[in-house]
Amino acid sequence: MTRSVAWLVVLGVVLAVAGAPPAGASGGGWPLPGAVVRGFDPPEVRWAAGHRGVDLAGEPGEVVRAPVAGVVSFAGQVGGKPVVVVSHGAERTTLEPVHANVAVGQAVASGDEVGRLAAGHAPCPAAACLHWGLRRGQDYLDPLSLVAVSLRLLPDSAVAEVEERAAGRERAAAALGTGPGGPGGSGPLTRPSAGRVTSVFRMRLHPIFKQWRMHNGIDLSAPCGTPLYAAADGVVRHMGFDASGGWRLVLAHGPVDGVGLETVYLHAQGYRVRTGERVARGQLVGTMGTTGWSTGCHLHFGVKADGRHVDPQRWLG
Repeated sequence: MTRSVAWLVVLGVVLAVAGAPPAGASGGGWPLPGAVVRGFDPPEVRWAAGHRGVDLAGEPGEVVRAPVAGVVSFAGQVGGKPVVVVSHGAERTTLEPVHANVAVGQAVASGDEVGRLAAGHAPCPAAACLHWGLRRGQDYLDPLSLVAVSLRLLPDSAVAEVEERAAGRERAAAALGTGPGGPGGSGPLTRPSAGRVTSVFRMRLHPIFKQWRMHNGIDLSAPCGTPLYAAADGVVRHMGFDASGGWRLVLAHGPVDGVGLETVYLHAQGYRVRTGERVARGQLVGTMGTTGWSTGCHLHFGVKADGRHVDPQRWLG
């Protein structure tokens, strides 16, 4: 494999591990230059808990800029937090906590200063964090979809740097109990279905929307109708249909080695269980399909540890 090809292979690792905006990004801009410390994690159903935006690391008093051109539609307090909202067409961008230096009705261009970052957003591993949200009507969207990523070849040293960053991320994940050596290291989950892994847990170019997005799970590809099984004992927390996930199933497995574990199944033909029903490890729960935003028969299998998406392959036995 040439170094150029190797770099293309690890591009997704750069975006997921480094977290910082890629150099040379075009299209929408970044409101802060800091790393992404928490990604977009929308709830399975509109009213459930989730993370409806992304968090960027920063410093109190740091300049916050408009990601896209628009008109300031709100600048004030919401629940005691200073918030700036920029409307652009059918969508609106929300930035908080931000002390505004713009007024409602003011037009702003992409990159214009709209305020200064305030402390107080939690949880946040930095001195301050900006929560960046994006909505169209009542639907929450991934704000990173505003940022077009341009590919570029990097020098040979970049591959080694990416590998070192990935190793650092693995060590951090282990310390948090979400990677090798943590509670998931012993593999408490069984494989939910037959099929080969065709997409892993990482940033990837979305096969339908052609945008760089986080793939919060693994894809197992096999013929439609392939059986789907419960990966562990648990209770059906949700079973229903939505446009993106198609037939969606969420199983709650309770504390596993001290971690609240859930598994998520997407794109099925259908399920044989209902909300509130108890299931046993290895129990048939449905059949593989291609419903929702899908390009072929497969299971998207996700794992949540204490409410956050983690790499399923680190929890499978």
